[in-house]
Amino acid sequence: MADVVDRFEVLTDKQWELLALLLPSSDGLRGRKFRNNRVVVEGMLYRLRTGLPWRDLPSHFGPWKTVWKRHRRYAGDGTWDRVLTALVAMADAGGNLDWAVSVDSTVVRVHQHGANAARHTGGSTELHEPR
Repeated sequence: MADVVDRFEVLTDKQWELLALLLPSSDGLRGRKFRNNRVVVEGMLYRLRTGLPWRDLPSHFGPWKTVWKRHRRYAGDGTWDRVLTALVAMADAGGNLDWAVSVDSTVVRVHQHGANAARHTGGSTELHEPR
């Protein structure tokens, strides 16, 4: 049987337990306590996975503005950078990461104007020496 039961559950319980340790809590902060952090983070991940605009986020995740604000906070204060660094380190320590990467120029294409392609502007190509 699958770990994920609900169609809006983006993370399994095991994944959430790992991620929750890396995220800040609202303890000690002024103002209201965080809304259910798991639901909000799953809302962020759901939006990233589906490409929905923030305003079209399903109501299951709570008010879209709450999810958006928390995402902005985590992006602005470096939380997502710390989470990524920690998860990569854990995956590497567990031998689950392959650092061998091959980038081929036939795969990474450049826009025609991005590689000093000849430009035909209609102007003169004659060079003038400074006086």
